[in-house]
Amino acid sequence: MKVLIAGGAGYIGSTVASACSDAGISPVILDRLVTGRREFATGYAFYEGDIADGALIDRIFAEHPDIGAVIHGAALIVVPDSVADPVRYYRANVTSSLEFVAHLLRNGCERLVFSSSASIYRASEDLSVDEDSAIDPLSPYARTKAVCEAMFADIAASQPIRVLSLRYFNPIGADPKMRTGLQLRRPTHALGKIIEAYSDGVPFQITGTDWPTRDGSGIRDYVHVWDLAVAHVAAVTRFDALPGPVNVVNLGSGSGTTVRELLAAFNQVADHPVEAREAARRPGDVAGAYARAGRAERLLGWRPQYGITEGIRHSLEWAALRGQVLGDDVPPPVPARPPGPDQAGPPGRGQ
Repeated sequence: MKVLIAGGAGYIGSTVASACSDAGISPVILDRLVTGRREFATGYAFYEGDIADGALIDRIFAEHPDIGAVIHGAALIVVPDSVADPVRYYRANVTSSLEFVAHLLRNGCERLVFSSSASIYRASEDLSVDEDSAIDPLSPYARTKAVCEAMFADIAASQPIRVLSLRYFNPIGADPKMRTGLQLRRPTHALGKIIEAYSDGVPFQITGTDWPTRDGSGIRDYVHVWDLAVAHVAAVTRFDALPGPVNVVNLGSGSGTTVRELLAAFNQVADHPVEAREAARRPGDVAGAYARAGRAERLLGWRPQYGITEGIRHSLEWAALRGQVLGDDVPPPVPARPPGPDQAGPPGRGQ
């Protein structure tokens, strides 16, 4: 079986490709290489281009008629950028996705796995959410994901395509075999910023310290990127057993970690601590949420196997190797040492 992975040269998409390959599923990669890396597509059938390019999509299906499913992970994802330039985000994430699904229908694709986001939810009072929680996206980026989900549901109601939307929480870590990881030199998410501060020897800025959480910092559900990738394999292999034309599934660890707790966990893994400095909220920031993830286990037989400590350790390991793997000569940070028996990280699922 082959699977077309749109955005397959990015952080998550390339990890999904590795998990598919390990499971005997052949990835076909489509990526514009705006943030993706050609190196991550090495060894796979690779097409550089846009999901809205109908002629290219036709060519891919003509050359790979045995594609059995499509994983759509092509999107712009930086929340503050979406606030600053919503036109670009709606054009890239919504307009192109509409064109993409039209091309898939023309080529007889009947299975679409969509990379959605937990940022579309309105969190409950305890900041946990399940798939039936209210939808209330608070940034243009999040709204593009909610619009796409609704759009795909409308299309699946009358057209010969079924859609599974996987609502990601906050991925961390890297492929445990170090084949791929975060491709960006300066990631914008919290752990990426902590590693940047660690490498540069400067304090880490906690943006927002007055949220309604146990310590005032934002709360997130950090899920290892390899666990996310394995969930995609389960989605592809179990797709035909899913009920109805449209399904949504949360992919999270099932527990919340505040930014302060993430920094504390990092300092237990790294060989020198990173200090914290408080800063104002950024545009588009929210308090956050964490998953009630029982549906993933019921429908996909999936639950995370890695905890936050492994995610931090693998992130540090990848950061030290990134410049070497991608050949762009980024000086690596000082390597981390694993925690000793008296330095165990905070408990997480799979630990």
